[in-house]
Amino acid sequence: MTDLKDRIGYDAGTTRLEDAIATATEHGFHYLDFNADQGPNRLTDWDDIRVAAVIRAARESAITLTLHTASSINIAEFSPYVDEAVDRYLEGNIDLARQLGCHGVVTHGGYHFSSSLDYRMQSSLERLKRATEYAESAGVNLLLENLNFEPDDAEIHYLAHTVEECRFYFNAISSERFGWAFTVNHAHLVPEDVEGFLDAFGIDRIGEVRLADNTGEKEVHLNPGEGNIDFPAAFGRLESSGYTGFYSMAFGSLEDKLAAREYFAGCIGG
Repeated sequence: MTDLKDRIGYDAGTTRLEDAIATATEHGFHYLDFNADQGPNRLTDWDDIRVAAVIRAARESAITLTLHTASSINIAEFSPYVDEAVDRYLEGNIDLARQLGCHGVVTHGGYHFSSSLDYRMQSSLERLKRATEYAESAGVNLLLENLNFEPDDAEIHYLAHTVEECRFYFNAISSERFGWAFTVNHAHLVPEDVEGFLDAFGIDRIGEVRLADNTGEKEVHLNPGEGNIDFPAAFGRLESSGYTGFYSMAFGSLEDKLAAREYFAGCIGG
């Protein structure tokens, strides 16, 4: 069995993917998430030569890539013209993931403004159904991330941030290409917490586990130990349940991630 340490990667965000791969190679990471909304990874800035070079570099270093879409794009959009653009946005990310041979595409449920909630949830669901069909045709995995709680008086609220809301999507979309990006720190912000999400959904649909710490009060990505998430318990539950996939750190500097990888690996003696 692969050591837990070797299964811990990180989210490189908008860092130029070639540079992220070089850094990951230098430090022995084998899993990288990245975003293609802006900067050098922008969806429109890929040609065949660059695609081939990235594929070659990732393969040589045994690095698995995952494309992470922006949560600021409202998957629950229904306004004319804009709704079509959101569909195309998801298709564009799926296309790039297919070209690069990515493990999958992390997506979201969108958000609402406390009005037209039912309409937005249905719009979100129908869009994710269409995106799943497109992902199936492309041979790409689509991973729904459980997003974070926003304060009750916040203007916007993310969909798919509770067990009940996630179940709305998972029950309606049964495709093998529609999985789950389980974000531990987001789960910690709602009463269900990590245990409640795993009780509800198990591990079978998990395509990646995302890691950061927080105090359970608000969305903030802290280094482990700066909040109060019980990481040994979380890793213990996941690993004892048979999870063999990878973990993606989404916090801090490179030095913070290197230190956290050692800590996380030690949570179960990996």
